[in-house]
Amino acid sequence: MFSWLKKNKVTPAPEASAPEVLGLRLGGAIELDDLKFRLMEPVLAIEQASRTQIIKAVGEVELDTQTRLVRFYTDDDGYFQVLQSGTNDADVTEVKLFYFYESKPVDTESAWNDWIDNKIVQPQWDLDGMTYEKVWDNTKPVAMTEKTWAEDGSTSTTDQFIMVYEREAGDDIFESLLVSGEEIISSGRAEHAIVLSTGIPLTPTDFSVAG
Repeated sequence: MFSWLKKNKVTPAPEASAPEVLGLRLGGAIELDDLKFRLMEPVLAIEQASRTQIIKAVGEVELDTQTRLVRFYTDDDGYFQVLQSGTNDADVTEVKLFYFYESKPVDTESAWNDWIDNKIVQPQWDLDGMTYEKVWDNTKPVAMTEKTWAEDGSTSTTDQFIMVYEREAGDDIFESLLVSGEEIISSGRAEHAIVLSTGIPLTPTDFSVAG
């Protein structure tokens, strides 16, 4: 009985490849519209965004069974974030460009818990004289897990606890502030950091795939 189990070797499913959306892919290039960014940058926290960027890593966050975030990390210290209600280009509902503003390690468990319980979520967040208002109603950070594919084929997983803030930077220009508590397990030990990123929404004419 069940003798077929001895004859048929069960092989694990192959590792899924990095997601591709709107032509954006690991190792590909993106070009930003120069005029658009020359007009916007004076009122943004983002400064001197490179007009041509190479995608060095890709991250995916499954928000629920049908919704995901795909992040295309570039060589310009930022990432393009795509929100999808599925896995096809037609399912894209939002594209944003984020740049890392600050990353600081959290060395103790008590300090980490204080960030999660008291600091990440605030009514507003001040950053270099700019005030960002809390976007979501949550009283605690939103938890999510990101799987990331690197150029060398390796993958990693990061648990993130986030809150999003926003300010009106100019006429029809809204800039987001993403505050994220990030946890990585390395050699059986948890490493923590608080990462601040600022970003803006992009329209289809604001960027193009260059390769």
